[in-house]
Amino acid sequence: MKTVNVAILGTSFMGRAHSNGWNQVKKFFSPEVQPVLKVACGRDVERTKEFAENWGWEETANNWEEVIQRDDIDIIDISLPQHLHHKAAIAAAKAGKHIFCEKPMALELSKAEEMMDAIQNYDKVHYINHNYRRLPAVQLAKQMIEDGQIGRIFHWRGAYQQDWVVDPNFPLTWHLQKELSGSGAMGDLNSHSVDLAHFLVGDIKSVSALTTTFIKERPLPGKGAATFSAGSVSEEKGEVTVDDASMMLVEFENGAVGSFEATRFATGRRNHNTFEIYGSKGSLVFDLERMNEIQFYNNEDPQGQQGFRTILATDPSHAYMKNWWPTAHNIGYEHSFVHAMTDFLDAVGTNGNIEPNFNDGLKVMKVLDASLRSAENGQRVYL
Repeated sequence: MKTVNVAILGTSFMGRAHSNGWNQVKKFFSPEVQPVLKVACGRDVERTKEFAENWGWEETANNWEEVIQRDDIDIIDISLPQHLHHKAAIAAAKAGKHIFCEKPMALELSKAEEMMDAIQNYDKVHYINHNYRRLPAVQLAKQMIEDGQIGRIFHWRGAYQQDWVVDPNFPLTWHLQKELSGSGAMGDLNSHSVDLAHFLVGDIKSVSALTTTFIKERPLPGKGAATFSAGSVSEEKGEVTVDDASMMLVEFENGAVGSFEATRFATGRRNHNTFEIYGSKGSLVFDLERMNEIQFYNNEDPQGQQGFRTILATDPSHAYMKNWWPTAHNIGYEHSFVHAMTDFLDAVGTNGNIEPNFNDGLKVMKVLDASLRSAENGQRVYL
């Protein structure tokens, strides 16, 4: 089978999740091309070496610009913080590489638009990793909607809730600095929710939003401070320049209405990503904390027998599941990355397309940008 060489940029949380995905693809699926884990690139020399040895990368590097220019690299995996997506993606596009890029697409809308400009007349595969699309339960929801099982959609209700910065002593990591993250919960969490809404309901027409920052100053970070990890802190403090929580009300192009909540201050919620979709014939409810299930209400069930029922999306008939375990043997968060890598490699091998790609990523960025403008001026914004 034909192989393609992958270079990964970034060796932290997403670098680990992506590396596991590339490894598992080869063991459980048979995509059109097989990945070779060629180069791991990170700033810290020793840490990058340890990362490469642990995850099976053949080589290490510390200069991503040089890695992108290598003739033996076919795929650039951008697992970097979002303020670095823009330069890396444009360089990869100019070098003629396939691009697998983490979400959100960019730091801000203008950067995302420049990334789109770079792939005009592009004959390579480009992808933004909104991985929750590739959970079997979400794929089932999509199928049921397309089959008309819930009828005309009236409502979307989405919430993505975490609590990892509730402690005022949690340090001022890059996630809490606008120049490095673009926004807070709005971009980090709502980017996933907006992509799911686009996938399942349709394009968004207008948005009204508010944002708030509960803790205005935090200790500067020390060693070990990262996503979900406080590490050590300094006595010196800095200003938090992003939102801690955001709320959006939207109108979809098809006439449905929706609400979105994104927060890092939902005490007790570690990674609570939910959506509810209500239609004329039925409803669907999903909860990432029970990610193998979808709740379905059928309005056409006999009177007296109506109610939400649980569908366990682990049957071989469900998306991706025939490659995993017997029915009712659950899969987890990391499997969504394996599914993304599988579909991406199929697209590379067939010169095909994959979604969400840069076009879809840009649509999400436009909604997030409109939401931030609405929160700032207090007015409804039309896209």
